[in-house]
Amino acid sequence: MKFLLGFVVALLLVAGGGWLYLKFGKLPVAASDPAFPMEEDIVKVPLKARIGREMQQPPFPASEEAFEQGATIYKDECAACHGLPGQPVDFAQRMYPVAPQLFKVHTKKKSAAKVVGVSDDDPGETFWKVKNGIRLTGMPAYGKILSEPEMWDVALLLKNADQPLPDPVKALLK
Repeated sequence: MKFLLGFVVALLLVAGGGWLYLKFGKLPVAASDPAFPMEEDIVKVPLKARIGREMQQPPFPASEEAFEQGATIYKDECAACHGLPGQPVDFAQRMYPVAPQLFKVHTKKKSAAKVVGVSDDDPGETFWKVKNGIRLTGMPAYGKILSEPEMWDVALLLKNADQPLPDPVKALLK
């Protein structure tokens, strides 16, 4: 009986201490604050697992028509945070997490290959992120704003951002 009582008291002390830390501690809640230890892992691991379970494949192939539709939607809905070709968004670097510039060349930590935006991601992963958004990142869910074909058009455009795009698509993205 004493063990059980000690366990309950310890549990209450830990919960109370946690609550006091949240109430009076200096938690990193500003975008400019450094991240919690393991914060990226706590968010990315379940995100990757869920996308892996729910990811779909495009219902139609990439085409110039899909790129043109995707470019129009991207410019209207995405470019304010994610930039346009040759026009990155400065404030995106001060967001936490940083809003990736989806037409900018970068290298991933694991690979020396140059990647443009999310062109190395499966289009189904990009579609999932557009449809569902990502909690605590500023990435909204477009599932009730855009139609599924519109979201696929954007995903296919971004998958091919590392390839030469047709001139009409380039013109739409200026």
